[in-house]
Amino acid sequence: MREHTPHDPFERRPGRGERGPRVFAPGDLKLLMLDLLAEQPGHGYDLIRQIENLFDGSYSPSPGVIYPTLNFLEEAELISGQVQGSKRLYAITDAGRSALAEQAVALDGVRMRIEVSKRALRGHDRPPEIHEAVGNLRHALHMHSGRWTAEEIERVRDLLNHTAKAIATGPAERVKETPHE
Repeated sequence: MREHTPHDPFERRPGRGERGPRVFAPGDLKLLMLDLLAEQPGHGYDLIRQIENLFDGSYSPSPGVIYPTLNFLEEAELISGQVQGSKRLYAITDAGRSALAEQAVALDGVRMRIEVSKRALRGHDRPPEIHEAVGNLRHALHMHSGRWTAEEIERVRDLLNHTAKAIATGPAERVKETPHE
């Protein structure tokens, strides 16, 4: 009989694939694809490559994300697709251009989040132990959400700011902080 041990939420679960940071917020990819198709018509594969280029090669969306998004945009009549041999060429419609114009501020936000994501993805090559610790922090904050008192907000803010400062100053500064005997 196997001994039951409670699951520690901060331990890495075996069998779970490593995923990078989330790249797009809900709706971001739809808006970005609409914008790319406003620049020029393209195939799904073209859009994958264009998005990969926006991320300097550090992220490439899968066809399993791109094609359902294209289907959604086409069903919403924001783009139209025409069969070209074995592929489908997508182009923005007038309704798509209107929707894009209405979402200009949101599109600026998408572009800004892409820049932030690029930096995060470049940092994703940090050691797995550090990546796991960051994930643990996110999990702890998520588990705590909804139960914030003023005192708890101050305590967690101070902990996070102190930790960020200690990381940023590096080992040389921490040596100075250590009392000498």
